[in-house]
Amino acid sequence: MAGSEPVTSPDQHKPGNRKAGRIGAILSAAALVAMMFNNNEVSGTAKLWLGGIAAFLVAAVIGDAVLRRNGLRS
Repeated sequence: MAGSEPVTSPDQHKPGNRKAGRIGAILSAAALVAMMFNNNEVSGTAKLWLGGIAAFLVAAVIGDAVLRRNGLRS
């Protein structure tokens, strides 16, 4: 029988840089919003997708900050 240790991936052993992840998400959201307003060829449906993805990224950053502040996430 195999060992009782759980199977984990290498990235679970060494966490990444949180601040860089937050900055990257905010910059990506800003780039999506800039694409939405600066390109004349973006259709209505594409604008909804770009805005929705940008909103999701911002919500994920805010949700992560709230969970960490409340001690619900390490």
